[in-house]
Amino acid sequence: MASYIEIDRYGLIPLAVAPLPCRRPSSKTLVLTRPSSKFSLGLVLHGPRTVFRINRRRFITAVARTEPDRRGEDSAREEVDKGLKLPINEDLGSEHQQKESQFKNRVVFGLGIGILVGGVVLAGGWVFTAAIAAAVFVGAREYFELVRSHGITAGMTPPPRYVSRVCSVICAVMPLLTLYFGNIDVSVTSAAFFVAMALLLQRGNPRFAQLSSAMFGLFYCGYLPCFWVKLRCGLAAPALNTRIGTAWPFLLGGQAHWTVGLVATLISISSIIAADTYAFLGGKAFGRTPLTNISPKKTWEGVIAGLGGCIATSVILSKIFRWPTSLSSAIAFGFLNFFGSLFGDLTESMIKRDAGVKDSGSLIPGHGGILDRADSYIFTGALAYSFVKTFLPLYGV
Repeated sequence: MASYIEIDRYGLIPLAVAPLPCRRPSSKTLVLTRPSSKFSLGLVLHGPRTVFRINRRRFITAVARTEPDRRGEDSAREEVDKGLKLPINEDLGSEHQQKESQFKNRVVFGLGIGILVGGVVLAGGWVFTAAIAAAVFVGAREYFELVRSHGITAGMTPPPRYVSRVCSVICAVMPLLTLYFGNIDVSVTSAAFFVAMALLLQRGNPRFAQLSSAMFGLFYCGYLPCFWVKLRCGLAAPALNTRIGTAWPFLLGGQAHWTVGLVATLISISSIIAADTYAFLGGKAFGRTPLTNISPKKTWEGVIAGLGGCIATSVILSKIFRWPTSLSSAIAFGFLNFFGSLFGDLTESMIKRDAGVKDSGSLIPGHGGILDRADSYIFTGALAYSFVKTFLPLYGV
Protein backbone atom coordinates (compact mmCIF):
# COMPACT_ATOMS: atom_id res chain seq x y z
CA MET A 1 0.00 0.00 0.00
CA ALA A 2 1.66 3.22 -1.15
CA SER A 3 1.71 6.34 1.01
CA TYR A 4 1.84 9.93 -0.27
CA ILE A 5 1.62 13.53 0.91
CA GLU A 6 -0.33 15.90 -1.32
CA ILE A 7 0.55 19.58 -0.86
CA ASP A 8 -1.99 21.70 -2.78
CA ARG A 9 -1.54 21.14 -6.47
CA TYR A 10 2.10 20.25 -6.45
CA GLY A 11 1.53 16.59 -6.68
CA LEU A 12 2.07 13.67 -4.39
CA ILE A 13 5.20 13.04 -2.35
CA PRO A 14 5.76 9.43 -1.22
CA LEU A 15 6.23 8.74 2.49
CA ALA A 16 8.09 5.82 4.02
CA VAL A 17 5.11 4.63 6.04
CA ALA A 18 4.72 0.97 6.80
CA PRO A 19 1.53 -0.56 5.46
CA LEU A 20 -1.25 -0.81 7.97
CA PRO A 21 -3.07 -4.10 8.21
CA CYS A 22 -6.61 -3.65 7.02
CA ARG A 23 -9.17 -5.86 5.45
CA ARG A 24 -10.24 -3.71 2.54
CA PRO A 25 -9.36 -0.12 1.86
CA SER A 26 -12.21 2.25 1.15
CA SER A 27 -12.40 5.74 -0.21
CA LYS A 28 -12.80 7.89 2.90
CA THR A 29 -11.54 11.28 3.88
CA LEU A 30 -10.53 12.14 7.43
CA VAL A 31 -9.89 15.83 8.09
CA LEU A 32 -7.99 16.81 11.25
CA THR A 33 -8.51 20.45 12.08
CA ARG A 34 -7.57 22.65 14.96
CA PRO A 35 -10.14 25.33 15.77
CA SER A 36 -7.64 27.94 16.91
CA SER A 37 -5.31 27.48 13.94
CA LYS A 38 -5.58 27.94 10.23
CA PHE A 39 -3.60 24.77 9.67
CA SER A 40 -5.52 21.83 8.20
CA LEU A 41 -4.44 18.30 7.48
CA GLY A 42 -6.35 15.89 5.38
CA LEU A 43 -5.89 12.12 5.40
CA VAL A 44 -7.35 10.34 2.41
CA LEU A 45 -7.71 6.60 2.29
CA HIS A 46 -8.35 6.10 -1.38
CA GLY A 47 -8.24 2.59 -2.62
CA PRO A 48 -4.68 1.24 -2.54
CA ARG A 49 -3.22 4.70 -1.85
CA THR A 50 -3.05 6.74 1.33
CA VAL A 51 -2.81 10.50 0.73
CA PHE A 52 -2.10 13.39 3.15
CA ARG A 53 -3.55 16.63 1.89
CA ILE A 54 -2.05 19.75 3.41
CA ASN A 55 -3.04 23.30 2.60
CA ARG A 56 0.26 24.85 1.46
CA ARG A 57 -0.42 28.44 2.59
CA ARG A 58 -1.72 27.45 5.97
CA PHE A 59 1.06 24.90 6.43
CA ILE A 60 3.71 27.55 5.85
CA THR A 61 1.97 29.87 8.32
CA ALA A 62 1.93 27.15 10.96
CA VAL A 63 5.60 26.44 10.46
CA ALA A 64 6.43 30.16 10.73
CA ARG A 65 4.56 30.37 13.99
CA THR A 66 6.67 27.60 15.45
CA GLU A 67 9.96 29.35 14.63
CA PRO A 68 10.08 31.48 17.84
CA ASP A 69 9.68 28.34 19.90
CA ARG A 70 12.53 26.72 18.02
CA ARG A 71 14.69 29.77 18.51
CA GLY A 72 13.94 29.53 22.21
CA GLU A 73 14.94 25.90 22.16
CA ASP A 74 18.18 26.77 20.34
CA SER A 75 19.06 29.44 22.90
CA ALA A 76 18.33 26.99 25.70
CA ARG A 77 20.58 24.44 24.05
CA GLU A 78 23.34 27.04 23.74
CA GLU A 79 23.05 27.80 27.45
CA VAL A 80 23.25 24.10 28.23
CA ASP A 81 26.28 23.73 25.96
CA LYS A 82 27.96 26.66 27.70
CA GLY A 83 27.26 25.05 31.03
CA LEU A 84 28.79 21.79 29.81
CA LYS A 85 31.83 23.49 28.28
CA LEU A 86 32.69 25.35 31.46
CA PRO A 87 33.46 22.25 33.59
CA ILE A 88 35.37 20.74 30.67
CA ASN A 89 37.54 23.86 30.38
CA GLU A 90 38.09 23.84 34.13
CA ASP A 91 39.12 20.17 34.00
CA LEU A 92 41.56 20.89 31.15
CA GLY A 93 43.04 23.78 33.09
CA SER A 94 43.47 21.72 36.25
CA GLU A 95 45.00 18.88 34.25
CA HIS A 96 47.44 21.31 32.63
CA GLN A 97 48.43 22.72 36.02
CA GLN A 98 48.88 19.22 37.37
CA LYS A 99 51.20 18.30 34.50
CA GLU A 100 53.22 21.49 35.06
CA SER A 101 53.61 20.72 38.77
CA GLN A 102 54.65 17.16 37.98
CA PHE A 103 57.22 18.43 35.48
CA LYS A 104 58.61 20.90 38.03
CA ASN A 105 58.85 18.18 40.67
CA ARG A 106 60.54 15.92 38.16
CA VAL A 107 63.14 18.54 37.26
CA VAL A 108 63.82 19.69 40.84
CA PHE A 109 64.10 16.23 42.35
CA GLY A 110 66.04 15.01 39.30
CA LEU A 111 68.67 17.70 39.77
CA GLY A 112 68.80 17.02 43.49
CA ILE A 113 69.27 13.31 42.94
CA GLY A 114 71.96 13.96 40.33
CA ILE A 115 73.97 16.20 42.66
CA LEU A 116 73.58 13.73 45.54
CA VAL A 117 74.64 10.76 43.41
CA GLY A 118 77.65 12.70 42.09
CA GLY A 119 78.83 13.48 45.60
CA VAL A 120 78.34 9.87 46.72
CA VAL A 121 80.29 8.53 43.74
CA LEU A 122 83.16 10.94 44.38
CA ALA A 123 83.24 9.97 48.06
CA GLY A 124 83.45 6.24 47.35
CA GLY A 125 84.28 3.71 50.05
CA TRP A 126 81.75 3.18 52.82
CA VAL A 127 79.72 6.24 51.81
CA PHE A 128 79.11 4.87 48.33
CA THR A 129 78.47 1.36 49.62
CA ALA A 130 76.03 2.50 52.31
CA ALA A 131 74.07 4.51 49.73
CA ILE A 132 73.91 1.46 47.44
CA ALA A 133 72.74 -0.70 50.37
CA ALA A 134 69.96 1.77 51.27
CA ALA A 135 68.77 1.98 47.66
CA VAL A 136 68.89 -1.82 47.36
CA PHE A 137 66.77 -2.27 50.49
CA VAL A 138 64.05 0.10 49.27
CA GLY A 139 64.18 -1.37 45.77
CA ALA A 140 63.85 -4.91 47.14
CA ARG A 141 60.81 -3.90 49.19
CA GLU A 142 59.23 -2.42 46.06
CA TYR A 143 60.01 -5.56 44.06
CA PHE A 144 58.39 -7.93 46.56
CA GLU A 145 55.37 -5.65 46.84
CA LEU A 146 55.01 -5.86 43.06
CA VAL A 147 55.28 -9.64 43.26
CA ARG A 148 52.51 -9.70 45.85
CA SER A 149 50.25 -7.43 43.77
CA HIS A 150 47.01 -8.71 42.27
CA GLY A 151 48.20 -8.60 38.66
CA ILE A 152 51.07 -11.01 39.23
CA THR A 153 49.51 -13.19 41.92
CA ALA A 154 46.56 -13.91 39.63
CA GLY A 155 48.74 -16.52 37.95
CA MET A 156 51.11 -17.45 40.78
CA THR A 157 51.49 -17.78 44.52
CA PRO A 158 53.73 -15.07 46.06
CA PRO A 159 56.20 -15.90 48.80
CA PRO A 160 55.07 -15.28 52.38
CA ARG A 161 55.51 -11.77 53.67
CA TYR A 162 58.15 -12.75 56.24
CA VAL A 163 60.24 -14.33 53.46
CA SER A 164 59.94 -11.13 51.41
CA ARG A 165 61.18 -9.04 54.33
CA VAL A 166 64.08 -11.39 55.02
CA CYS A 167 65.07 -11.30 51.35
CA SER A 168 65.00 -7.48 51.39
CA VAL A 169 67.38 -7.43 54.35
CA ILE A 170 69.68 -9.97 52.68
CA CYS A 171 69.78 -7.85 49.53
CA ALA A 172 70.74 -4.77 51.56
CA VAL A 173 73.58 -6.65 53.31
CA MET A 174 75.11 -7.90 50.05
CA PRO A 175 76.81 -4.60 49.04
CA LEU A 176 78.35 -4.29 52.51
CA LEU A 177 79.72 -7.83 52.29
CA THR A 178 81.05 -7.06 48.81
CA LEU A 179 83.08 -4.10 50.08
CA TYR A 180 84.38 -6.01 53.11
CA PHE A 181 85.20 -9.36 51.47
CA GLY A 182 85.55 -8.29 47.85
CA ASN A 183 83.54 -11.30 46.72
CA ILE A 184 80.14 -12.50 47.88
CA ASP A 185 79.59 -15.68 45.87
CA VAL A 186 79.61 -17.87 48.97
CA SER A 187 77.39 -15.45 50.88
CA VAL A 188 74.82 -15.26 48.09
CA THR A 189 74.76 -19.02 47.68
CA SER A 190 74.27 -19.54 51.41
CA ALA A 191 71.48 -16.96 51.58
CA ALA A 192 69.70 -18.52 48.61
CA PHE A 193 69.95 -21.95 50.23
CA PHE A 194 68.38 -20.83 53.51
CA VAL A 195 65.59 -18.92 51.74
CA ALA A 196 64.82 -21.96 49.59
CA MET A 197 64.69 -24.22 52.65
CA ALA A 198 62.36 -21.80 54.43
CA LEU A 199 59.99 -21.85 51.46
CA LEU A 200 60.11 -25.63 51.02
CA LEU A 201 59.48 -26.36 54.70
CA GLN A 202 56.68 -23.86 55.19
CA ARG A 203 53.23 -24.97 56.24
CA GLY A 204 50.59 -25.53 53.65
CA ASN A 205 51.38 -26.24 50.02
CA PRO A 206 54.75 -24.80 48.87
CA ARG A 207 54.74 -23.60 45.26
CA PHE A 208 57.52 -23.27 42.73
CA ALA A 209 56.38 -19.71 41.92
CA GLN A 210 57.32 -18.69 45.46
CA LEU A 211 60.81 -20.10 45.04
CA SER A 212 61.38 -18.59 41.60
CA SER A 213 60.19 -15.09 42.54
CA ALA A 214 62.29 -15.10 45.74
CA MET A 215 65.44 -16.32 43.97
CA PHE A 216 65.04 -13.78 41.18
CA GLY A 217 64.55 -11.07 43.80
CA LEU A 218 67.86 -11.98 45.44
CA PHE A 219 69.59 -11.91 42.06
CA TYR A 220 67.85 -8.82 40.64
CA CYS A 221 67.75 -6.59 43.71
CA GLY A 222 70.78 -7.84 45.64
CA TYR A 223 73.48 -9.54 43.61
CA LEU A 224 73.50 -7.38 40.48
CA PRO A 225 73.79 -3.98 42.26
CA CYS A 226 76.87 -5.28 44.10
CA PHE A 227 78.86 -4.95 40.88
CA TRP A 228 78.68 -1.18 41.24
CA VAL A 229 80.60 -1.56 44.50
CA LYS A 230 83.13 -3.78 42.76
CA LEU A 231 83.43 -1.28 39.89
CA ARG A 232 83.78 1.86 42.04
CA CYS A 233 85.75 0.45 44.98
CA GLY A 234 87.34 -2.69 43.58
CA LEU A 235 89.25 -1.19 40.65
CA ALA A 236 91.69 0.81 42.74
CA ALA A 237 94.39 1.24 40.07
CA PRO A 238 95.20 4.98 39.69
CA ALA A 239 94.11 6.72 36.52
CA LEU A 240 97.50 8.24 35.79
CA ASN A 241 96.51 10.08 32.62
CA THR A 242 93.58 11.94 34.20
CA ARG A 243 94.42 15.63 34.49
CA ILE A 244 91.69 16.26 37.04
CA GLY A 245 93.58 14.06 39.50
CA THR A 246 96.64 16.31 39.46
CA ALA A 247 94.55 19.32 40.56
CA TRP A 248 92.46 17.39 43.08
CA PRO A 249 92.86 18.71 46.67
CA PHE A 250 95.16 16.72 48.90
CA LEU A 251 92.63 16.79 51.75
CA LEU A 252 90.16 14.96 49.51
CA GLY A 253 92.61 12.24 48.57
CA GLY A 254 94.81 13.94 46.01
CA GLN A 255 95.68 12.29 42.73
CA ALA A 256 95.42 8.81 44.25
CA HIS A 257 91.71 9.39 44.75
CA TRP A 258 91.15 9.29 40.98
CA THR A 259 91.19 5.60 40.28
CA VAL A 260 90.10 3.61 37.26
CA GLY A 261 87.03 2.56 39.19
CA LEU A 262 86.00 6.17 39.83
CA VAL A 263 86.51 7.21 36.20
CA ALA A 264 84.72 4.13 34.86
CA THR A 265 81.80 4.68 37.24
CA LEU A 266 81.43 8.35 36.27
CA ILE A 267 81.54 7.53 32.55
CA SER A 268 79.05 4.68 32.94
CA ILE A 269 76.53 6.65 35.01
CA SER A 270 76.81 9.72 32.76
CA SER A 271 76.33 7.56 29.67
CA ILE A 272 73.18 6.01 31.12
CA ILE A 273 71.75 9.44 31.96
CA ALA A 274 72.52 10.62 28.42
CA ALA A 275 70.93 7.48 26.96
CA ASP A 276 67.70 8.01 28.90
CA THR A 277 67.58 11.72 28.07
CA TYR A 278 68.26 11.37 24.34
CA ALA A 279 65.91 8.39 24.05
CA PHE A 280 63.12 10.43 25.66
CA LEU A 281 63.71 13.50 23.48
CA GLY A 282 64.17 11.46 20.31
CA GLY A 283 61.04 9.43 20.99
CA LYS A 284 58.99 12.57 21.62
CA ALA A 285 60.22 14.30 18.47
CA PHE A 286 60.55 11.45 15.97
CA GLY A 287 59.00 8.38 17.60
CA ARG A 288 56.76 6.48 15.18
CA THR A 289 57.73 2.79 15.32
CA PRO A 290 56.96 0.96 18.60
CA LEU A 291 59.86 -1.01 20.02
CA THR A 292 57.99 -3.68 22.00
CA ASN A 293 54.63 -4.33 23.59
CA ILE A 294 56.27 -4.44 27.02
CA SER A 295 56.72 -0.66 26.95
CA PRO A 296 54.43 0.89 24.30
CA LYS A 297 55.92 4.39 24.69
CA LYS A 298 59.40 3.26 23.60
CA THR A 299 60.14 3.55 19.90
CA TRP A 300 62.96 2.53 17.60
CA GLU A 301 63.63 6.18 16.83
CA GLY A 302 64.08 6.85 20.54
CA VAL A 303 66.40 3.85 20.87
CA ILE A 304 68.61 5.10 18.04
CA ALA A 305 68.74 8.60 19.56
CA GLY A 306 69.57 7.14 22.98
CA LEU A 307 72.32 4.95 21.55
CA GLY A 308 73.90 7.91 19.77
CA GLY A 309 73.77 10.08 22.88
CA CYS A 310 75.22 7.32 25.05
CA ILE A 311 78.16 6.64 22.73
CA ALA A 312 78.83 10.36 22.23
CA THR A 313 78.90 10.94 26.00
CA SER A 314 81.24 8.01 26.53
CA VAL A 315 83.65 9.28 23.85
CA ILE A 316 83.61 12.88 25.14
CA LEU A 317 84.25 11.85 28.74
CA SER A 318 87.01 9.50 27.66
CA LYS A 319 88.75 12.49 26.08
CA ILE A 320 88.29 14.54 29.26
CA PHE A 321 89.48 11.83 31.65
CA ARG A 322 91.92 10.36 29.11
CA TRP A 323 90.64 6.91 29.90
CA PRO A 324 90.34 4.80 27.94
CA THR A 325 92.67 6.28 25.38
CA SER A 326 91.44 4.06 22.56
CA LEU A 327 88.48 5.45 20.60
CA SER A 328 87.19 1.96 19.82
CA SER A 329 87.24 1.08 23.53
CA ALA A 330 85.26 4.21 24.42
CA ILE A 331 82.67 3.43 21.72
CA ALA A 332 82.38 -0.18 22.86
CA PHE A 333 82.00 0.96 26.48
CA GLY A 334 79.19 3.35 25.54
CA PHE A 335 77.54 0.68 23.40
CA LEU A 336 77.58 -1.78 26.30
CA ASN A 337 76.24 0.78 28.78
CA PHE A 338 73.33 1.58 26.53
CA PHE A 339 72.17 -1.99 26.02
CA GLY A 340 72.58 -2.75 29.70
CA SER A 341 70.38 0.22 30.59
CA LEU A 342 67.79 -0.66 27.92
CA PHE A 343 67.57 -4.26 29.09
CA GLY A 344 67.17 -3.19 32.71
CA ASP A 345 64.46 -0.71 31.78
CA LEU A 346 62.49 -3.28 29.80
CA THR A 347 62.81 -5.86 32.57
CA GLU A 348 61.33 -3.51 35.15
CA SER A 349 58.61 -2.47 32.69
CA MET A 350 57.67 -6.13 32.25
CA ILE A 351 57.38 -6.59 36.03
CA LYS A 352 55.21 -3.47 36.39
CA ARG A 353 53.04 -4.49 33.44
CA ASP A 354 52.33 -7.91 34.95
CA ALA A 355 51.61 -6.20 38.26
CA GLY A 356 49.23 -3.77 36.57
CA VAL A 357 50.85 -0.62 38.01
CA LYS A 358 52.40 2.47 36.46
CA ASP A 359 55.14 3.07 39.04
CA SER A 360 56.92 0.72 41.42
CA GLY A 361 56.40 3.20 44.27
CA SER A 362 55.87 6.83 45.21
CA LEU A 363 59.03 7.60 47.18
CA ILE A 364 60.38 10.23 44.76
CA PRO A 365 57.84 12.91 43.72
CA GLY A 366 57.53 13.07 39.95
CA HIS A 367 59.74 10.00 39.46
CA GLY A 368 57.96 7.12 41.17
CA GLY A 369 59.90 4.57 43.17
CA ILE A 370 63.54 3.57 43.46
CA LEU A 371 63.17 0.86 40.83
CA ASP A 372 61.70 3.39 38.41
CA ARG A 373 64.88 5.48 38.64
CA ALA A 374 67.45 2.72 39.09
CA ASP A 375 66.15 0.13 36.62
CA SER A 376 68.64 1.21 33.95
CA TYR A 377 71.56 0.69 36.35
CA ILE A 378 70.79 -2.81 37.65
CA PHE A 379 72.33 -4.82 34.81
CA THR A 380 74.75 -2.13 33.64
CA GLY A 381 77.03 -2.35 36.69
CA ALA A 382 77.76 -6.04 36.08
CA LEU A 383 78.37 -5.49 32.35
CA ALA A 384 80.58 -2.44 32.90
CA TYR A 385 82.68 -4.17 35.56
CA SER A 386 83.16 -7.30 33.47
CA PHE A 387 84.10 -5.28 30.38
CA VAL A 388 86.58 -3.04 32.19
CA LYS A 389 88.11 -5.91 34.10
CA THR A 390 88.45 -8.18 31.07
CA PHE A 391 89.02 -6.00 28.04
CA LEU A 392 90.02 -2.44 28.93
CA PRO A 393 93.61 -1.72 30.03
CA LEU A 394 93.51 -0.41 33.59
CA TYR A 395 96.01 2.35 33.01
CA GLY A 396 94.46 3.49 29.74
CA VAL A 397 97.49 2.56 27.65
